[in-house]
Amino acid sequence: MTPLDWLALAVFAVCWLAYEPLLRGLSRRTGAITRDMEVVRLAWMRAMTRREVKLLDSQLLGHAINSASFFASANLILIAAVAGALFGGAAMIPEVSNLGLAPSTAAVDAKLALVTLCLARGLLEFIWSIRQMNYCLALIGAAPEEPGPDADAYAQAAAEVLNPSLTAFSRGVRGYYFALAAAAWLYGPAAFAAFTLGATALLVWRQSRSPAALGVRKVRDLVSAPRPSRGRKNSRRKE
Repeated sequence: MTPLDWLALAVFAVCWLAYEPLLRGLSRRTGAITRDMEVVRLAWMRAMTRREVKLLDSQLLGHAINSASFFASANLILIAAVAGALFGGAAMIPEVSNLGLAPSTAAVDAKLALVTLCLARGLLEFIWSIRQMNYCLALIGAAPEEPGPDADAYAQAAAEVLNPSLTAFSRGVRGYYFALAAAAWLYGPAAFAAFTLGATALLVWRQSRSPAALGVRKVRDLVSAPRPSRGRKNSRRKE
């Protein structure tokens, strides 16, 4: 590999490893969907503990499990395709090299291996997400039918299981962005670096400045705002 390849790979590694710290910094300043949704999910679990019938909550979480399962299945197919080209596509690699997409067989192997690594990490995140969401389903099923004095503590504990599960789901989806950037390496280090920076910028924009991020931020502020107590309402009615 050339020095430009190593430089582009360093850019990729920095973007991949520094993305979550950058996201945490953004969430402290302006907010980010990943962090704002933690507040919204806590509000969801609090509402769940106040509902007599938890069917709605189990259906919502079941939909999330189905989505994660779909992405995991698609991820596994992609891993099989890329790994097949990596380990069993010796006849294909010279053709790819002749097209000018990679200078040597070793370079093609390295680039396909990076794509496989991104997809494999995403698959592990999806699997862990599904397992944690199944744990959360059990917590919803075990929730008392009537809210008691420990309802808020129960909601907090349930949110501590639900939030990591959907954060892992987000990491799995993010793996597709970096896998596409890694695939651009086949077209040279310049394309690799450009796609990496572009994917990172797109992810940051969607997390902090997109219409969805702004809408989630408004809901976060609403559900986290202190509500007037019943005593105050009653006193107003008496007046």
